[in-house]
Amino acid sequence: MSSNFEMMEALQALALDKGITVDTLLDALANALVSAYKRMPGAAEEAYVTIDAESFEIRVYGQELDDEGNVVREWDATPDDFGRIAAQTAKQVMTQRIREAERDMKYEEYAGREGDIVTGIIQQTDSRFTLLDLGKVEALLPQAEQVPYERPEPGNRLKAYIVEVRRNPRGPQIVVSRTHPGLIKRLFELEVPEIADGIVELRAVAREPGHRTKIAVWSNDHNVDPVGACVGARGARVRMVVNELRGEKIDIVPYTDDIQEFVMKALSPAKVKEVRLDDETGTAEVIVPDYQLSLAIGKEGQNARLAARLTGWRVDIKSESQLADEEAGYEGEEWAEGEWVTDPESGELTWRPAEGGPAVTAEEWRQGGDVVAGEPVAGQPAGDEPLAGQPPSDEPVTGKPAGDEPVTGAPPEPLSEDGAATAPAVAAASDALEGREGAS
Repeated sequence: MSSNFEMMEALQALALDKGITVDTLLDALANALVSAYKRMPGAAEEAYVTIDAESFEIRVYGQELDDEGNVVREWDATPDDFGRIAAQTAKQVMTQRIREAERDMKYEEYAGREGDIVTGIIQQTDSRFTLLDLGKVEALLPQAEQVPYERPEPGNRLKAYIVEVRRNPRGPQIVVSRTHPGLIKRLFELEVPEIADGIVELRAVAREPGHRTKIAVWSNDHNVDPVGACVGARGARVRMVVNELRGEKIDIVPYTDDIQEFVMKALSPAKVKEVRLDDETGTAEVIVPDYQLSLAIGKEGQNARLAARLTGWRVDIKSESQLADEEAGYEGEEWAEGEWVTDPESGELTWRPAEGGPAVTAEEWRQGGDVVAGEPVAGQPAGDEPLAGQPPSDEPVTGKPAGDEPVTGAPPEPLSEDGAATAPAVAAASDALEGREGAS
């Protein structure tokens, strides 16, 4: 009896030390004792074990079942030497059950912490992954989740972001990351009390791990400056985050619902002159002074990429000179006003001028522009009619010698394909003759 009492005390102390309930241990022990009993010679086919929680008395009851599984007879089948078997089984079961309970407790402790931040000591590192010792468990930092060019040194402390918690037969497997944007949010929550209290919010984060990060912050209290709260006195708060990220640069910009202003702020430190939005394509055309173009684009386009991720708009940056050159290219050009419509009878595209008039087909437009077949161009006579003020082609020009001799002082007359003098040539010859008559 005393041995049972001592065993019960030991069981309670073990349960308290491992954080496991006594009932859980007793159920596991009872199931193990049933298995041990059935391996004994002459054991009943069906049996169950009871353990008194106060006296720790163990009894085995055999059962006889009918074809339908109902109990027709039950008796006390406790073996005489079952105490020795129970002691051996109890030791094995306790050891195994305690391990399982510890694994479950560790898993439950971290299962709901996805998105949280943990601090661990670098234990082992190689080309595939790095192990972080979190105390009771180890965290796995894969190579893909490590910051490029960041070399973890064994023994150093490191903060990481929990990405996933997996259940494993050997214990929970915790996967952490150093490149996740959520790491930035959690680090600022640790350093900025206003964010932890909900006064300041991180509305957007864009990050290129190891190089640069942009965050957009918003204040729910107009008396609190969100940027100043994140920067801290003399930059103390943001400096702590930068040090944890091994020198990664961080730009903090105020969030606003005005997209144009938000894009301007997102391109900080560049100074933006104008932002033009195209809602259909989701493009923001940004105009910057010439000397700010390289700063706005950033090294290898990094500043523009981060601004686009932060705002959700495609950013197209142009300098004032580029914009002026584009606009100058369209000056002096006249554009036809109208629209292309489909002819319901022929199915062809035809141009419908805005001012009315006959339409032309696409083929006619390609061949002759806005010249409609059968209609003369303004200033050009139709058919063989001579130009106004030009004599018939059979009669020589007054004062002009017949034949092929050109008028003195007049340029040679260019001829058209059929040999007739063109209108500009006739006009030039007439001017030359009038000049000679005036001189004489």
